[in-house]
Amino acid sequence: MKKITILIFVVCMAPFSLFAAESGMPLDSAPVNTTDNASLQRGAESFVNYCLTCHGASFMRYNRHRDIGFTNEQILDKLVFTGQKVGDLMQSAMWKKEGEEWFGVVPPDLSVIARSRGADWLYTYLRAFYRDDSTVTGWNNLVFDRAAMPHVLYQLQGEQKLVVKTSDKGEQKTLVLDKQGEMTKAEFDKFVGDLVNYLVYLGEPHANARKELGLTVMAFLLGMLILSYALKREYWKDIH
Repeated sequence: MKKITILIFVVCMAPFSLFAAESGMPLDSAPVNTTDNASLQRGAESFVNYCLTCHGASFMRYNRHRDIGFTNEQILDKLVFTGQKVGDLMQSAMWKKEGEEWFGVVPPDLSVIARSRGADWLYTYLRAFYRDDSTVTGWNNLVFDRAAMPHVLYQLQGEQKLVVKTSDKGEQKTLVLDKQGEMTKAEFDKFVGDLVNYLVYLGEPHANARKELGLTVMAFLLGMLILSYALKREYWKDIH
């Protein structure tokens, strides 16, 4: 049943990903490397500190982070803050009813968000918030216009403002940093890159093992092909 739910979610969200990529700002390339455990660990810590309050990752268990180098003690110390156990699912701390009242929509589960939206979309989106007093939250986004999500990372990035220039080619929208945050642009880009890298891992935690197994199987089949060909020549050498 859970697999069916994930499939329906991915299929339904895919058209929105394409629309955002075509109608919004050009997407930046996300620095994704799911074999970089240090990056994944930093991303996991960022996720539980900034995302898990509102968004769940209900298809992921905390103990799965042992695959990226955490021990059970480190998981409890760095990732579990609500008294849950290592084997529990990563549930949001927010009730759905509260989320709908505060944001007008229930914050989505992020288990497969990278598979539905794409890593480049997420990487660009998280860095494209700007101040907009016309919205309920006071924030808007150049990738996802009038997004219900506020800019939870503004203290790190700072505050950006939208600059619109009109030319013969039409309107050109750019973002300019208006108030400096705790991080420089390079530091914030790296922070978001680690977070997106983790979201990609979150969507398919066993992807690296699957790829490794696939290469092993292909090598085995190639070896069997060579042996089978050698055996065929041995059987047919007297006839040919």
